[in-house]
Amino acid sequence: MSDFNSAPSGDSEIRHSTKRRRLSAYDSETDTPRYSSPENDGDHKSYRSSKLSPRQDTGGRRRSHSSDDSADDRDRSFRRRSRSSSSTPDSHRSHHFDDDDAPSPPAYKPLKLNYKQKFILKGHTKGVSQVRFSPDGRWIASCSADGTIKIWDAVTGKHMRTLEGHLAGVSTIAWSPDSKTLASGSDDKAIRLWHRATGKPYPAPLLGHHNYVYSLAFSPKGNMLVSGSYDEAVVLWDLRARRQMRSLPAHSDPVGGVDFIRDGTLVCSCSTDGLVRVWDTATGQCLRTIVHEDNAPVTTVRFSPNGRYILAFTLDSCIRLWDYVSGTCKKTYQGHTNMKYSLGGAFGISGTDSFIVSGSENGEIIFWDVRTRDIAQRVTGHEGVVCWVDTYPGRPGTIVSGGLDGTVRIWVDTIEDEDKNDVMNDLRYGEGGDGTDIGMDDIKVENDIGSDDTPNVTRERSLSYRSIDRHDVMEED
Repeated sequence: MSDFNSAPSGDSEIRHSTKRRRLSAYDSETDTPRYSSPENDGDHKSYRSSKLSPRQDTGGRRRSHSSDDSADDRDRSFRRRSRSSSSTPDSHRSHHFDDDDAPSPPAYKPLKLNYKQKFILKGHTKGVSQVRFSPDGRWIASCSADGTIKIWDAVTGKHMRTLEGHLAGVSTIAWSPDSKTLASGSDDKAIRLWHRATGKPYPAPLLGHHNYVYSLAFSPKGNMLVSGSYDEAVVLWDLRARRQMRSLPAHSDPVGGVDFIRDGTLVCSCSTDGLVRVWDTATGQCLRTIVHEDNAPVTTVRFSPNGRYILAFTLDSCIRLWDYVSGTCKKTYQGHTNMKYSLGGAFGISGTDSFIVSGSENGEIIFWDVRTRDIAQRVTGHEGVVCWVDTYPGRPGTIVSGGLDGTVRIWVDTIEDEDKNDVMNDLRYGEGGDGTDIGMDDIKVENDIGSDDTPNVTRERSLSYRSIDRHDVMEED
C-alpha cells in the first residue's frame, strides 16, 4: 500500500526533485523518443536531437541556458524566434475561414451487387470441395471427393478435361502463377502436379505428409508450394528440385488452410487448434501467432490482395479480418452458417468497392461490404452446403462456387453500370438463359473410383470434433 504521507513536506524539495527527474529523463538515451508517427511530426521536431549522444544533448541544453552568451548569439536566437512566430492574427483568421468553407467528403455509397446464376456445371459424382479460377482467368478447376479434378472454360462453362490419378478424394487444388500447372492434394497423402494443356500428371508425386493433404498454395514466382495436412505440419516444397525444403511443426491440430503473401516472403497457416500463424518462408521462423479470445477452430485463411491483412474463416459462423502486424481483429463478418464444415471464400472487387464472399452451410452465398461489414447480397442455388467460392481474377463481375450437391456454378453481376467493368461484354451466355446446364452431352461422368470407406465428401469430415463456443462473438473495430 502506497503511503502518500511520505512525500517531502517542503515546496523547495518538491521542486528540486521534479527538476532532477526532468533532467534525468532528458539525459537518458533509452527514454529519448526515436520515432514519431506522421501525425505527430509537427509537435516533436526536437526528436531529431536523439541522434546525439546523451552527453552532447545535455551539453547543448546547458549551453543554451548559459549566462556567457554573447550579444551576437542572443541576437541570432531572437531572429530565429521572430521568424518562427511570424504568422499574424490575420493569417490565423484566414486559415479558420478556409477550414469552415472546406467541402465535406462525399458520403459513402453502400455496395450494390446483383449476382445471378448463369451456368450449372455437372460432372462430379460426389461433392465438390474446392473451385479455383486460374490466374489468367481463362479456366476453372474443381476437385471432388470422387477423386477427380475437372477443368472448365471460365467463359463458356464447357468441360475441357478430367484429371485422374489420385487414389482417394481430393480436398484441395492450386494453380501455378502462369496457369499452366495445377497442384492437387488428396486423402491418399500425396500431392500431384498436372499439365493443364494435356491433363497428364508430372512423373512423380510429392510425398512426405503422413495424413490427408488438406490445403495448397503456390508462391507468386511459382518455384515453391506450401501444403497443410491433417498431420499438423506445414511443408514448403522446392518445385524445381521436386523435394521438400522445410517441414514446420506448425500446429497441434490438423492444418485447415495455408496461403502465400503476394511477394512470397510470408506464409500463413491455420488450424482447428484456433491459431493463425505467420511464417518467414526463408527461415521457417514463426513471426506471429494470432488467436481470438473465443479460440474457435480456424478452417481457412487468405491474405488480402494488398498483403496487409489475413482473412480467417472460423467454426463459429464468423469471418474475421486480422491485422497480423499488430495482432488485432479489424472486422468481423457474420450472417452465414458455418459450424461444421470447412468453408472457403475470397476477396472481390465491384467498381471501386471491395467485398468478401463466402459459402454457407444452408446453401447460400453471402457477399459482405468490406468497409461496413454489411451484407450486400445473398444468393441461393446449391442444394446443401456451399463449400467454396472463388472470384474472377483481374476483371470483377464473375464468381464460381462448388458444393456438396456435386455441382459447380458460375454467377455474374448483372448491374448495368459502366463504371464497374466490361466483363459482361466478354461473357458469352448460353442459349438456355439463367441457370443453363452446360455441355451435358459432352461431359464424361466417371465411375466412382473411391472405396466404400472413402468419405462421401472430403470436406464433410467435420473439423468440429473439438467443443465449439457458440456464444455471440463481439465485433471488433
